[in-house]
Parts: sequence; C-alpha cells; structure tokens
Amino acid sequence: MTEHDAAMKSLYPFLYAGESDLGGLLTEARKSTMDKLAEVTALRRTVGEREGRRLAECARAMADRFTAGGRLLAFGNGGSSTDAQDLASLFLSPDSTSGGVPARPLPAFALTNDIAVITALSNDVGFDVVFSRQLGAFGRSGDIAVGLTTSGNSPNLLRAFGEAARRGMLTVGIAGYDGGKMAELDCLDYLFVVPSPSVHRIQEAQTTLYHALWELTVDVLDARAQAAPEQRAE
Repeated sequence: MTEHDAAMKSLYPFLYAGESDLGGLLTEARKSTMDKLAEVTALRRTVGEREGRRLAECARAMADRFTAGGRLLAFGNGGSSTDAQDLASLFLSPDSTSGGVPARPLPAFALTNDIAVITALSNDVGFDVVFSRQLGAFGRSGDIAVGLTTSGNSPNLLRAFGEAARRGMLTVGIAGYDGGKMAELDCLDYLFVVPSPSVHRIQEAQTTLYHALWELTVDVLDARAQAAPEQRAE
C-alpha cells in the first residue's frame, strides 16, 4: 500500500473494508461524516471560548484602521491562499446583511491574486519574498496585514509579518497546531491559533474564525456610524 493509500485509509476506512453491502457502506460513510462534523464543531467552540475576547479586541483595532483609511492585505499558501482570497472578498464584497441593511464594503485584497507577480518573484528572487515584497510595495502605515497558515511555519509569512510591522501595519496571524514559529514572533499584534493536528479541521475552523472577525469588525463600524449622528446632534 502506498503512502497516499495509507493516508486515505486512515481518513476513510470504510472504503477499504473489502466486500460490503451498500447499506453498510452508507452507514459507515454517514458515521464518518458525523464524527468529523462533531470534531470541527467542538473545535470551533473551543476557539470561540478561548479567543472570543481577543477577536473582539482585534476587530476594534481593525475598525480603527478602516476608519482612518486603511486597507486589508491578506496572504497564505496553498489552501490558505484560497482562504486569504475568501477573506479579502468577504470584506470587499460582502453578501450578507446586518439588520436588513447590506454590510458595507471595505478595502481589501489578497496578495495571491496576481499570478504574474507571484511567479516573477518566485523565479527571479525566491518564494520566501512573494508576500514581503508586495507589502513593501503596497503596504503603508495604517493598513492591516492578515496571514493564514495551518502550520505557522511558512517562511514567506514570517518574513511578510516582519515587513508589515516595519511599515506600521496592524499584523494579524491565523495559524493551526500550536502556532508554530508564528507563536514566537514579536511583530504580531494578534495571533489566533486553532489547536488541532488535522489540517482539514484547522482550515474549517479558521474559516469560521475569520468570518467572525469580519462580522465583529462590521458591527463595530456600524455602531460607530449610528452613534456619530447622535453625538453631532448633542
């Protein structure tokens, strides 16, 4: 059995159980799905209980930056790059409403969007700089840098956070496992860790985490906007 087959068997043992009836196979598939659902639900609850206060604090800091004209720049590798793109599009083009009012669009983009830039930097300089070079070109004091990773060890993210901090950006890291090397960085303003050994569960919980961060940020901005007319009236 190849390493790939062994990994698949550990995830979906019912597919490797030999001959079985369809009903038994469906029962095992249903159980596997429910077990994974229960696992990620518990993980999301753990993250919410542990990080709830800091998420609200981070949202207020992000709202401060947006109010002052700052932008959000998101980045990550592999599956985390698609999460970075999803995060950026969530802020830039929200499709939900708050109290019947469409959520406001906020300036945000992902550093993985331009494949020409990514491949040029990777080929001509090195993959370690694909994010830090872009932050050096586009980032400015008052912006927000959000990096996503499952391991917390990606060299290009570590380097990017250093560049973002030097430019006065608010730095937000989202990692898995125990936070990896990102947990050792002094330049991170906020680090949110999803404590799991499973890449699948980490990324599922991270999605919930940054959606919560977006909602909290929008809520802060909405509350401030509603309070402003009342303060002017006084």
